[in-house]
Amino acid sequence: GILEKIRLYLIKKLLPHLEDRRKYHQEFASSTSFHGVHNIVQTRSKTRKTLWLLVVTGCLAIVIWQICSRFIYYFSWPTTSTVAVQYVENVKFPAVTFCNLNRFQAHAVNNLRIIFVIWNIVSGVHQKFAVEDKYSQELNDFLHGNQNFSIKEFTRKNGFYLNSSTLLECEFFGKPCYPQDFEHVFTEYGNCFTFNHNDLPARQVSVSGRGLHLLFDVQQEKFTDEPALGYTDAGISFVIHSPKELPRFDGLGLLTPVGMHAQVAIRQLKSIIQEYPWGECKPDIKLQYHKIYSTNGCLQECKARYIQDWCGCLPFILPGNGTECDLLKFYNCVYPAVYDIEKKGLCTVGTHNSTCPTPCEETNYPTTITYSSFGGEKALKYFSTKLKKNPEYIRQNLVRIDIKYHDLSYKITQQQKALTTSELLADVGGQLGLFCGASMITIIELLEYIFTNFCWMCIFLLLKAPEMPQWNNPSQNQPTHKEKKKGIQEC
Repeated sequence: GILEKIRLYLIKKLLPHLEDRRKYHQEFASSTSFHGVHNIVQTRSKTRKTLWLLVVTGCLAIVIWQICSRFIYYFSWPTTSTVAVQYVENVKFPAVTFCNLNRFQAHAVNNLRIIFVIWNIVSGVHQKFAVEDKYSQELNDFLHGNQNFSIKEFTRKNGFYLNSSTLLECEFFGKPCYPQDFEHVFTEYGNCFTFNHNDLPARQVSVSGRGLHLLFDVQQEKFTDEPALGYTDAGISFVIHSPKELPRFDGLGLLTPVGMHAQVAIRQLKSIIQEYPWGECKPDIKLQYHKIYSTNGCLQECKARYIQDWCGCLPFILPGNGTECDLLKFYNCVYPAVYDIEKKGLCTVGTHNSTCPTPCEETNYPTTITYSSFGGEKALKYFSTKLKKNPEYIRQNLVRIDIKYHDLSYKITQQQKALTTSELLADVGGQLGLFCGASMITIIELLEYIFTNFCWMCIFLLLKAPEMPQWNNPSQNQPTHKEKKKGIQEC
């Protein structure tokens, strides 16, 4: 039948004779570009044949070992870091955010201690603070008695402000700057002000050793602190950051106490991180309320989403467009929600599988800061006459800050793949060529040889398969209809 025709076709057309198969194997061994194999086949001496067999086998074992080690190294995703310094004619000046260490005016309310406790709860969104139980009853009484009280508006009106009386001098490369050149921003220090913020045109620096010159008057007689709650310093805190990023004071703020002159030399450092699995960054992550990705901005947006889902409102110090949380919501919902976020690890930072992985490109500004006492005898007399203040007031309230580039250069720290795909192929090809004289053509020859033998084996197995029953023709051993009928009658 049909199966028999298939068998005959396979035998005649596709399966060569035994002698032809042996000839094919011998021709492959003699002509292959895999070095050493033809010496094994063509050599008549058994000693030489054994030696060549050992040589080929040893080289093949070394090649397999080397290739496996290169693949293991490749899939460990190794990286190297390179550092390059680029000198330029112009470099962009960073943004600088300034805050007064004293947050509120003393005459604002009668019970200022409660205001500090409330601000601790509000700023706890940035950094967790522990509110002592001894203030809980006093705080509840204040919240229920002042339901329309807005800590946001109170801070804006009665916190640190920037005007001609607090910003005595401001120069940028010899040109005057004014309080309106600073943008207001809320941080854990309350009211803060950013110079060279994102809305202003990018400011270029073309001369090293010069930059931003400022003279502040912190006005301690108008502001107060609460030592029992940890506010014990007087001066200016500032942080240098990219104009497109939010300021972050947690662990990064620089402090200049009153009566001091701080000279700050900055450098620009760009860090480029490889994406996963070589590095920890994810290039496809975008932020909703920030133009560039940063871990600080991502962390704030993550907290804002969770708090808005849990409390139905949004703290004013977090980015977003939700309804602003009142004080009762801050105390009863937002504060516990921040604790729950940190306890459960809902907003994590760092690794590729965290909520906010490392940015693929980041710009930092390492600083070198030196201090000197502000005002010699002649300077004190000059400022006493100019400001109509006594020397003691100048020592207790004035802060001078100079921020400048160390030189017109920036450093690039770039994370690179230690072994790329093309380098891996080059290593594999080099090992094959060194020990076996093999190339891509050799690999194709071997694949062709293996495929041909595989086809012959399949054909051989098909020929050995049991025959299919002939359903159309009755078998010789099968009884006919007449024999069946005859047997039934005899029975």
